[in-house]
Amino acid sequence: MRPGDHPEFFRFPPPKGQSRESTIVLDAQGQFWHDGAKVERRAMARAFASWLRRHPDDERWILSNGYDWTYLDVQGTPYFVEGLREHGDAVRAVLSDGSEEPLDVESLRIVEDDVLLVRVKSQSFDAKFSRTAQLELGPWLDTAADGTLVVEIAGKTYPIAGK
Repeated sequence: MRPGDHPEFFRFPPPKGQSRESTIVLDAQGQFWHDGAKVERRAMARAFASWLRRHPDDERWILSNGYDWTYLDVQGTPYFVEGLREHGDAVRAVLSDGSEEPLDVESLRIVEDDVLLVRVKSQSFDAKFSRTAQLELGPWLDTAADGTLVVEIAGKTYPIAGK
């Protein structure tokens, strides 16, 4: 049994001489930072992304690998759409934590600064589209007669909410 499987795991005190607070930051562009320095190793950044969770008691963002956990500062969305994959008549979103899931086209929306968001993880969180993912959405984009930006997939049209 891993420590993370224990029902009180998130209530255990930190290791002696340590704190649950950290200087780890996930910025609004999806980059992890530690002690003010960008996390350069792709594998480490991917691991951090896969360890993102909400603390069950206070809902703050944490990194938990099942053996230990720490708080971090999430400055934007917790997840990012890094790419899209056509899968039959559907489109799948490739997320920053290494997972893939069907693109929830009905939840696509444009917010301030022309940022494209979508709901992920069973509608639990927003994910911001990377520039690459936005470009990859291009083949499915169109403009409706009223000027609304829409996505057309498998013969169905979905308006993109927002601007």
